Amino acid sequence: MKTTLLALLLCLLWPGLLRAQQKPAAKKAPATTVKFDPKQRPKNLTDEQLLDLVQRQTFRYFWDFGHPVSGMARERSNVAYDYGSEVVTTGGTGFGIMAIIVAAERKWIPREEAAARIYKIVRFLEKSDSFHGVYPHWLNGATGKVIRFSQKDDGGDLVETSFLFEGLICARQYFTGESATERDLRNHILWMWEGVEWNWHTQGGQNVLYWHWSPNNGWSMNHQIHGWNECLITYVLAASSPKYAIDKKVYDQGWATGDYFKNGKEFYQTKLPLGFDYGGPLFFSHYTFLGLDPRGLKDQYADYWQQNQAHTRINYAYCVANPKQYKGYGPNSWGLTASDSYQGYAAHSPTEDLGVISPTAALSAMPYAPKESMAALKHFYFDLGDQIWSEYGFVDGFSEHHNWYAKSHLAIDQGPIVGMIENHRTGLLWRLFMSSPDVQRGLGKLGFEGAPVKK
Repeated sequence: MKTTLLALLLCLLWPGLLRAQQKPAAKKAPATTVKFDPKQRPKNLTDEQLLDLVQRQTFRYFWDFGHPVSGMARERSNVAYDYGSEVVTTGGTGFGIMAIIVAAERKWIPREEAAARIYKIVRFLEKSDSFHGVYPHWLNGATGKVIRFSQKDDGGDLVETSFLFEGLICARQYFTGESATERDLRNHILWMWEGVEWNWHTQGGQNVLYWHWSPNNGWSMNHQIHGWNECLITYVLAASSPKYAIDKKVYDQGWATGDYFKNGKEFYQTKLPLGFDYGGPLFFSHYTFLGLDPRGLKDQYADYWQQNQAHTRINYAYCVANPKQYKGYGPNSWGLTASDSYQGYAAHSPTEDLGVISPTAALSAMPYAPKESMAALKHFYFDLGDQIWSEYGFVDGFSEHHNWYAKSHLAIDQGPIVGMIENHRTGLLWRLFMSSPDVQRGLGKLGFEGAPVKK
């Protein structure tokens, strides 16, 4: 990839590409006491049974491996960045909350236990470091103190906070019972939600949101949030805030700008409305859309269902064409997105292809390409399962070409597998998130149309 594009990706994909500079160590964090044997996995499964198994096994990352003090999602299953298993992730916890909701709905765990776990997380967060109501990327899961993500990233991270509240809003809409736990959970989520000062991140009233603010470093990172990438949810929630909302002009003049917002070109006979050439990593169409329902969602810039389908089709077609002739690529083994690789963490895409397939890419694309995603799921499980199936679902990445198979799992990759497969199957998380009156008001303010709450 050209140096200029690498620099641009470093700017737009800040969290993922920053991780690429910090290569995971081989040491494992605390694991289950009974050694898991992937060769003993069930083999004679129907499609529905396989979907059930993959969702449930992946959910275990958040339930069994959640931090014992805070209940939050650990950043990853292996020790890295010179930190240990105390590192919990704000955005990954939001995805984990959505996975817990799925588990409760499917009765893998009792509803009251699900509510109690999320309430534990919420109460911990209320006592943890936050900055104008905005949480840092990483926290210490035992103390609630910020763990800096980089030298100056030691304050609020607006994008990670938006992923967290994507999950919390779903939880508030799901746990509507009259038990003391569910009532308290709803109230505490509301207080946290009302306290996020989204408009503070316009840096004094500019018509753009800024990613980071720190009490030690102020706005010195100076990273504006421009589209197209994973951050649409940040602008939607900022417009939806009951007390600290942004105006539409912040969306139009901040988000919907830049050389890599509108595209309109064709790749592999598919027109791509928005984003980088060839679409970029697939998580662009996952993170925001775990809650935000893209079906029929339109504004003046795009039809977001068409956008996400196009992005997925291009990623799939690239892997099938396999211009670099990597071993293992094909119609049943595809999907490029940010994940671990044999070179460390990398934002894999058609323009940054290292020969690494990330299972979360194809599996979280299930709503957009169900046939192709199911073919990948079967291949990953039945054919490659000895290498990539684990106690927490599929490992984070693999490369048959380089004979490399990750041992790690990341919260931000495991969570979308559970949530997006569920949205494909039942639309559960889409219904919950879209049922929020605040979200509906925010979407209306930004000019979105055709996004009714679906039954």
